[in-house]
Amino acid sequence: MNTKLTLSLEEKVIAEAKTIAKKNGKSLSSLIENYLKSLIQQKDLGQEIAPEVKKLVGRIKPIDENYKDAVANEIFNKFQR
Repeated sequence: MNTKLTLSLEEKVIAEAKTIAKKNGKSLSSLIENYLKSLIQQKDLGQEIAPEVKKLVGRIKPIDENYKDAVANEIFNKFQR
């Protein structure tokens, strides 16, 4: 069940967050909800995520094949001319 929440934020923060949400094809509400869920998950795991790792979130695409096949394919494609 969704519940309405009113937040007071700086205009600049809202504008930039809306831009980020739009670029990712999401609503501002879903962006904030996902962020809050990630905070809850971190708390549940009892650990902080390093800033370097946080930068990678959403940039790494999952591989459908197993690791050895993926590495072999990358090496083959790298040297294929």
